[in-house]
Amino acid sequence: MRVAVVGCGNVSGNHFSALESMQNVEIAAVVDIKKERADEKAAQTGAKAYYDYEQMLLAEKPDCVHIATPHYLHTPMAIKALESGANVFLEKPCSVSPDEINALSQAQSKTGKQVGICFQNRYNKCVRRAKEIIDSGEYGKIEAARAFVTWSRGMEYYSDDWHGTADKECGGVLINQAIHTVDLMQYLCGRCTALEAHVSNDHLKGQIDVEDTASVRMELEGGIIAMLYATTAFSVNIEVFIEIFLENAVLRLEGEKLTLIKDDSSELLVDRADKEFVGKDYWGHGHKAIIKDFYDCLEMGRKFPIDAVEGGRAAAIVLASYASSAKNERVEVK
Repeated sequence: MRVAVVGCGNVSGNHFSALESMQNVEIAAVVDIKKERADEKAAQTGAKAYYDYEQMLLAEKPDCVHIATPHYLHTPMAIKALESGANVFLEKPCSVSPDEINALSQAQSKTGKQVGICFQNRYNKCVRRAKEIIDSGEYGKIEAARAFVTWSRGMEYYSDDWHGTADKECGGVLINQAIHTVDLMQYLCGRCTALEAHVSNDHLKGQIDVEDTASVRMELEGGIIAMLYATTAFSVNIEVFIEIFLENAVLRLEGEKLTLIKDDSSELLVDRADKEFVGKDYWGHGHKAIIKDFYDCLEMGRKFPIDAVEGGRAAAIVLASYASSAKNERVEVK
């Protein structure tokens, strides 16, 4: 299968590492508007370097396109790839507006091609085990959930030409970092139907256009309340903390550990994952697993579970959070 990787910045390393570990996959093309970055990845992989995305699509006609560009380009580039006949594996967020969410879903349906959204933490062992326990009903129904994302991002992180910008990043901690946790909350605990949120810039006022801190009160199906606090104004990067309160137990996810708490005792169900991973440790170790599963789905004709519709749900929650904060009122999630 011939593959193109579009966007050769930091996050692309996760994609290259996963693709290079797979058989029957050829990285045929790399694309970046910064010539030196495309050339470097081309030299490393043996692929052909391109500096124009549409030219690459016409010349190479890849079977699959990986998109790891600034956020505002995700949906337009994905739709062009789908219309050219390629499948798409897309970095989060899949879309930056409700109209884009709908357009991407429609393009997926119209072309019949597969779209995969990179929510790699769903493939962490602790998340999969927690999902099994919740779905089994062994400890009763979910009553509530809470999550904390406390990371650090200084001005060095925002020193490129798109991070921290309202028109290209299209948001801050919610749409970039915490969207993974937003996805896990609704994946594990149920669809979000309404929310009230507040976002602010607490430590880089006047230096970036977007929020570094957010709190979101999510109303999930079945009357479950889920609280999320997320910030990149902390001093260090701490693993994400999620607690899910069941009727007869509590599930606690700390990074890639899963603990079951019941009757004043605790049991470690999943310890730290295998140390072979790509990206930063606190990102989660699921990149290779999710990309392998996507290609298995393509090969076997099986529907990939985190498609444009499913991946769009987390984006919809984030976008609703921005709308709620701007209006200072509760909003429904559509």
